[in-house]
Amino acid sequence: MAMVDLVMPKMGESIMEATVLKWHKKPGDFVKQDESVLEIATDKVDSEVPSTAEGVIQELLYNENDVVPVGAVIARIKVGVGEEREAEAERVQVPAQSAHIEFHPTRKAVVAEDDVSAEEIPYVPSHIPHTVKSEGARFYSPLVLNIAANEKIPMTELEHISGTGNEGRVTKRDILEYVAHRRNGAPPVAVPKAEPRPEPQPQYIEKPAAAAPKPVERKETPAPQPIQPIATISGGNVEIIEMDRMRRLISEHMVRSKATSAHVTSFSEADVTNLVLWREKNKKEFEKREGEKITFTPLFIEAIVHCLKKFPWLNSSVEGDKIIIKKDIHIGMATALPSGNLIVPVIKNADQLSLMGLTKQVNGLANSARTNKLRPDDTSGGTFTFTNVGTFGSLMGTPVINQPQVAILATGAIKKRPVVVETEMGDSIAIRHMMYVSMSYDHRIIDGSMGASFVTAVVKELESFDINRTF
Repeated sequence: MAMVDLVMPKMGESIMEATVLKWHKKPGDFVKQDESVLEIATDKVDSEVPSTAEGVIQELLYNENDVVPVGAVIARIKVGVGEEREAEAERVQVPAQSAHIEFHPTRKAVVAEDDVSAEEIPYVPSHIPHTVKSEGARFYSPLVLNIAANEKIPMTELEHISGTGNEGRVTKRDILEYVAHRRNGAPPVAVPKAEPRPEPQPQYIEKPAAAAPKPVERKETPAPQPIQPIATISGGNVEIIEMDRMRRLISEHMVRSKATSAHVTSFSEADVTNLVLWREKNKKEFEKREGEKITFTPLFIEAIVHCLKKFPWLNSSVEGDKIIIKKDIHIGMATALPSGNLIVPVIKNADQLSLMGLTKQVNGLANSARTNKLRPDDTSGGTFTFTNVGTFGSLMGTPVINQPQVAILATGAIKKRPVVVETEMGDSIAIRHMMYVSMSYDHRIIDGSMGASFVTAVVKELESFDINRTF
């Protein structure tokens, strides 16, 4: 029999780790090839990991809620179990309660299992202290180091944990037992504290000489310490709700974005009357002919794509002191989930799609997001993000950049308002469909002139929409 390692698969660009949500199998369970072994989650999407071989689960190396790097071994599968079972079935069966030994000319003696008393093995405690070698550095497996890091066990404390492995090495079981006792406030092995050395007693007493003045030391101004969060939980009439996994990931992503990019937001206003009238006029025929409902989202994305070709720096990312301009235009589309959380599926190569193609992509990804059927590849590789905050009635918004991108554009609710319209016959006041457009961008590389120019270009693209165009 052989052992096959099941590793954490790579689930898309820039995804370096995943969280174990649930194991579908436990040690000793039989698993078929391509059968689901566990559920995992990334900051993009949830997914399942299938088995790469057929056999019996020998060992699970991670627990639920553990964060596992891509490429790490997460389970071991013993293969060839089926052949062993067939070989076992071919062996000579001995009748129950028999006390004799059968001999065959071509086989070894077969002893009846019921008549052989099992040899008793004395119990050995699972936690046997070993002497740790003081010479050289102590070896720790990556799994032990990962557990220690997750539990915030410093190396000085890790070195004093007794190990039951070869040459006193700390095994997974050793550190898990230590963590369990540590959480209860009684670790099995206490870190020895250095005993204070006794101060030497003077043999005689002398009158001390006058102390020389100490030199004045320059004290450096200490670096500012991060502000610790203030506990706000009170004993009043409150409800405490723990964040779910996706909300925690969104929280970390937003805070990291604010800490990474210098956010600036520019605003403008667009007269989208032509676009609204065209959609009202053609939406029924569009759905009848193409089988898809057309919303404002593909129309907005079409305008954004046209402007990104004129301003390629908005379709880029920053790595250190280098600007990486992306030649492919992949538009992320912020989508609200029924749970209230947010996810950003990506329309790949949006500049190569027609209005019909954009509509199919928008509708397909939105439906997959709401039914939790997005694949890891559906949420990776975005180069620019669009969010429609007007869907929920907001007039405008200041969105947070979706890292590692450098800009995100938001459209607000479309409202009818009286505005001044300039014509060849003079100015007049008319009722128009108006919409605010805002864009947050990374001021490290996008200056205000470029950011404002891009927003203005998108507004002009929307306002010049051809009301007589065909789809």
